[in-house]
Amino acid sequence: MKRHLPSLNALRAFEAAARLGRMTAAADELAVTPGAISRQVLQLELQLGVRLFEGPKSRPELTSAAKTLLPALSAALDQIEAAVREVSDEDHGTLDVSCFSTFTVKWLIPRLYHFNALYPDIEIKLSATERPADIDRERYDLVIAVDDSTDADHVEVLPLFPEWLGPVLAPSLAARIKLRRPTDVAGKPLLHTRTRSNAWQMWSKSINTALPPQPGPEFEHYYFTLEAAIGGLGVCVAPWHLVIDDIRDGRLVAPFGFQDSGYRYVAKRLRKPNRKLDKFCAWLHLQAQEAPSPQDQIGRSRTPSRTGKRSNSEQK
Repeated sequence: MKRHLPSLNALRAFEAAARLGRMTAAADELAVTPGAISRQVLQLELQLGVRLFEGPKSRPELTSAAKTLLPALSAALDQIEAAVREVSDEDHGTLDVSCFSTFTVKWLIPRLYHFNALYPDIEIKLSATERPADIDRERYDLVIAVDDSTDADHVEVLPLFPEWLGPVLAPSLAARIKLRRPTDVAGKPLLHTRTRSNAWQMWSKSINTALPPQPGPEFEHYYFTLEAAIGGLGVCVAPWHLVIDDIRDGRLVAPFGFQDSGYRYVAKRLRKPNRKLDKFCAWLHLQAQEAPSPQDQIGRSRTPSRTGKRSNSEQK
């Protein structure tokens, strides 16, 4: 039976505009002009015989017909995209990678130049998030997250590194407040992160030291908290992999070293052929393995000797 469908370009233009809420945003996503999006949407309206948008151009509203069409059309385009990816296995093109926003800024982006130099024909499209992405439900080739050990057999999990937590602060502030033992942080200006509100409790538990809850400035993301620490506004508990470069370059110091938080960072992908993803995963694993450990960079943590808790290496 012959299919009676409108232009695929018109359908894509409408779906992007309706999903994103603006013609200009749809134009950016599809790499065309806003005028081209408007013309495609108008063509679709003429073919369907119904209005799809109403209201002012600056704030278009979906009509009832558009609200009926959008979810089915988005699902159909998602299925087409997934099927195309399923049968594609090329050495070049784009990879969609999702990871936590501060991980993206502080760890991945500073290293991507090396991958770009090795594989200039592979583009890495980064999506920053504050929640773990679902590799099954969302359109990503790779998701970097904390291991939750709940993945199905069709998901391949690539171990990256364990997370190490420790207090960090600017050298100028460290010279003024003189932190000699973990309990010295009590009463000091402590910084907090909304997306990791339990960081201080996790660290104090890891060193078997009970620290009472202490209020202080709270920032939306770890990146802001780390910038505040670098600026001398207070002390924050940070994962080692986010502060490697800052400690190496002298912007931050870690008076008590770092302790294993129990978290493990991993990269997740679907088990299917993808040669460009194979290359990125191999590169990512190598970067994770070559990253310095806290002991390598700043010496063995001094905290265990002051608390009676030995490090992992001392326990072996």
